[in-house]
Amino acid sequence: MPPSAGRAVCAGDGKDCEHRLTWIKPSFLWMMYRCGWGAKAGQETVLTVEITRDGFEWALRHACLSSYVRGVHPDRATRQRQLKHAPTRIQWDPERDLRLQALPYRSPQLGLAGEAVRRYADEWTVTISDVTPLARPPDITRAQGDLLAHALGTWPAA
Repeated sequence: MPPSAGRAVCAGDGKDCEHRLTWIKPSFLWMMYRCGWGAKAGQETVLTVEITRDGFEWALRHACLSSYVRGVHPDRATRQRQLKHAPTRIQWDPERDLRLQALPYRSPQLGLAGEAVRRYADEWTVTISDVTPLARPPDITRAQGDLLAHALGTWPAA
């Protein structure tokens, strides 16, 4: 994958890639919630970005929780300093069902900044695919196997 393609995905035009937060959202249905099944203005095209497993694991190893958690962080100020310097932040948002209703469990999202965004754009991006046809409100009575396979896709075992 040419580095310019990864940069274009992370920053729109690819020019200011390392100076903004770019999010990895592994959940297809959560993405459908965010873009309204591809119907929200400016979000009509839906892309999937495949990244290397090594890149994803690097992001996890260098992540800081986006929210303060008592017992995990010594205090709020320490967590704030960690977050400021971490190249990756992780947060957990409610998973969604096919009707985009919140489920009782959460999915991870990784916010990339600085070095992590550069690595994402220049090293980790393997493929970029247009999945806009899958991003249409599903007719619950139609065959949903392909949609669910996309939504429930998993990482191959290491």
